[in-house]
Amino acid sequence: MHADPRRWQVGLVGYGEVGTILAEDLRRAGVAVAAHDLKLAPNAPAAGGRPLREHAAAHGVTLAASHVDLAAQADLVISAVTANQAVPVAMALAPGLRAGTWVLDLNSASPGAKRRAAAAVEAAGGRFVEGAVMTSVPPYRIGVPLLLGGPQAAALQPGLAALGFAAAVAAQRLGVASATKMCRSVIIKGMEAMFLESLLAARAHGVEDAVLASLAETFPGIDWDRQASYFFERVIQHGRRRAEEMGEAAATVRELGLEPWSAAGTAQRQAWVADLAAAGVFGAGPAGNWRTHADRVLARVQAPVQPAAGPTGPIERRNGEP
Repeated sequence: MHADPRRWQVGLVGYGEVGTILAEDLRRAGVAVAAHDLKLAPNAPAAGGRPLREHAAAHGVTLAASHVDLAAQADLVISAVTANQAVPVAMALAPGLRAGTWVLDLNSASPGAKRRAAAAVEAAGGRFVEGAVMTSVPPYRIGVPLLLGGPQAAALQPGLAALGFAAAVAAQRLGVASATKMCRSVIIKGMEAMFLESLLAARAHGVEDAVLASLAETFPGIDWDRQASYFFERVIQHGRRRAEEMGEAAATVRELGLEPWSAAGTAQRQAWVADLAAAGVFGAGPAGNWRTHADRVLARVQAPVQPAAGPTGPIERRNGEP
């Protein structure tokens, strides 16, 4: 392994939004980059992998045929896949790891999952460091705030800084950085889910303006209408990934013996939106105001309201309700 991190061979597992951004910034700095993604596997549909191959060709990124091939040529492997793949990826990399190879796990996984991934890497002679990405990557790119954790975190931090990462060591105990990320996600991703649920209902009842006005009075300084559109858009685009992350957040809470009611509910709401997006409910056009998205959802799922006679007069009930 070269002493100068800028001469390292960096391997990226996961060539999605995060992986392609890191590849661009690392290549811009002259760092050699290879990547592997399941969409690039020989048995994967060609259409899904075509944009990734085009991106790799445009930026000088080498494509590895497998996890093992990627690990065998890398000084540093960065895992940036969906949350539920953190441990399987670590296990898939292990047979190809050389002694001393760094593995930086950026996945939004629970402390327990990070420990299992670390065990697989370290049993093969690799050096595992957990990384918790603390905000959205695109605005910051490679400089996104990153917490590192584990016994090897302090040793890797200078190398990451030389590559352009804004990485700080959270703790030498594995799981602290991921716990910080997961507990934050309970709030941030939970806010997204609550906004969607509240404003879908508010829009159906015709009270959305009053709800947003009340929020602005209680929490001034935030453009709540704009914030609502941002929340809707992020969940529509990344609901599946967010649902998996919130599954890991729920596991983080459950590992402590607490029932993760909020995290589990958020995971369900995010997955629900992902299903709607996959069904084409939101269309393929440019991002729009949250009201447009809400109207499309309500047109798809809203049951007709019918008056029903009650003891004191008509009561409005939805079809199927007692």
